[in-house]
Amino acid sequence: MNTKKKLAAAAAGKGARPARPEDQRLPVGSMFAYGFQHVLTMYGGIIAPPLIIGAAAGMNSQDIGLLIAACLFVGGLATILQTVGIPFFGSQLPLVQGVSFAGVSTMVAIVHGGGGIQAVFGSVIAASLIGLLITPLFSKIIRFFPPVVTGTVITTIGLTLMPVAANWAMGGNNKAPNYGSVANIGLAAGTMGIVLLLSKVGSAAISRLSILLAMVLGTLIALVFGMTDFSKVGQGEIVAFPTPFAFGPPTFEIAAIVSMLIVILVTLTETSADIIAVGEIVGTKVDSKRIGNGLRADMLSSAVSPLFNSFTQSAFAQNVGLVAITGVKSRFVVSAGGVILVVLGLLPVLGRVVAAVPTPVLGGAGVVLFGTVAASGIRTLSKVDYKNNMNLIVVAASIGFGMIPIAAPTFYDQFPSWFGTIFHSGISSAAVMAILLNLLFNHFRAGNSDNQSVFVAGTERLVKAEALRSLADGDRFENGKLIDCDGKEVRIDSAEKASEH
Repeated sequence: MNTKKKLAAAAAGKGARPARPEDQRLPVGSMFAYGFQHVLTMYGGIIAPPLIIGAAAGMNSQDIGLLIAACLFVGGLATILQTVGIPFFGSQLPLVQGVSFAGVSTMVAIVHGGGGIQAVFGSVIAASLIGLLITPLFSKIIRFFPPVVTGTVITTIGLTLMPVAANWAMGGNNKAPNYGSVANIGLAAGTMGIVLLLSKVGSAAISRLSILLAMVLGTLIALVFGMTDFSKVGQGEIVAFPTPFAFGPPTFEIAAIVSMLIVILVTLTETSADIIAVGEIVGTKVDSKRIGNGLRADMLSSAVSPLFNSFTQSAFAQNVGLVAITGVKSRFVVSAGGVILVVLGLLPVLGRVVAAVPTPVLGGAGVVLFGTVAASGIRTLSKVDYKNNMNLIVVAASIGFGMIPIAAPTFYDQFPSWFGTIFHSGISSAAVMAILLNLLFNHFRAGNSDNQSVFVAGTERLVKAEALRSLADGDRFENGKLIDCDGKEVRIDSAEKASEH
């Protein structure tokens, strides 16, 4: 087909293929069907943060339902912005947006620090606006966030959320008489078992929906045994537009903003990686301009989200995997998923249904869900080069430092409040340590010794040159003994061992 015919076909809307794979348009029914699959894939992930943060803030089921509806609503708007795009905002790639786990631990720390949910909203607004301003410069500082840093941070995110899953499994309320009962933990274990069994099912669709289906089945089991109450689901509006600042105006605390800014840097890094990854999967060009547009959409959505009672927005990695599995590359499919999220966000009754799910059920699913986050970080760390460098100590010290406030929640109680707000979050602690140690060992090399520490020696087998020079051709080790080429055992000088005694 020559150029004129191609142009004519394009004008007639027949036979013309889109210039980019992601611009492919499917029938409306197919778009919403595939879009709904994207929603189901990320639904468990998007409702978990408001559940955790709402519980930490001491909210009742109605308020938590409002938070869930708000997160769905804003996630839908952010997804539409990212996929459809406007000048300077939106990567125009099939990326689903929503509240990620990256900031959950930090937000819980802000709530427990006395600032309440208003301080969380204020820190999200301020940190996101700063993130929006530094987006043009982020391509220059992204080199300070290599896999050794991002992998450490993602691993820590999953690990710091495990106490949340354990608390849920025990019942969620440590003052309740049945807290930690065999019934609660048994329900959590049953839910976790269902997740694992469904993950083993041959059907890819069921396997991908294992978390959501397990929560549904776990709730039905709880209903049979009288361990759940849906009586309050009907209390409140069925359809409602999210009320701006429903929990009061945001407050701005310096320590909370600094702590949240670390989360924003991690979010920018994760979204950059997701944009590059989905670009490779789709087979389309992704340049710095497109990454910048995607990051600006992230930050604008995050800055606006507290207006509607939601939190920081970022791309969902599990949906990037779904694009690869299904082979459906159209960004408009994901836009349809965004429309579905907006509709769900206008139904607070749905949020109240989710809020009524028994906490042990959430705990059983949470063990796998949060463990998956940690496993993703470990997978990233497995790609790090540990030979002849200090990356092992960067990972070790950072994860260890991040676990301190998790293992000992009162560790920073005697420190100034601003310090405690930043470092009481395991994610913030690990991120700060990983960034600083990466700079110290991998960027500021002045003073690095040729004889590196024991941590480096431990990453690679080391044999002294003197030992090699003493060997002859044909020498070999058999059963712990040195054998020469004639099959005779060669005695090993033990004088060094004798001198040690």
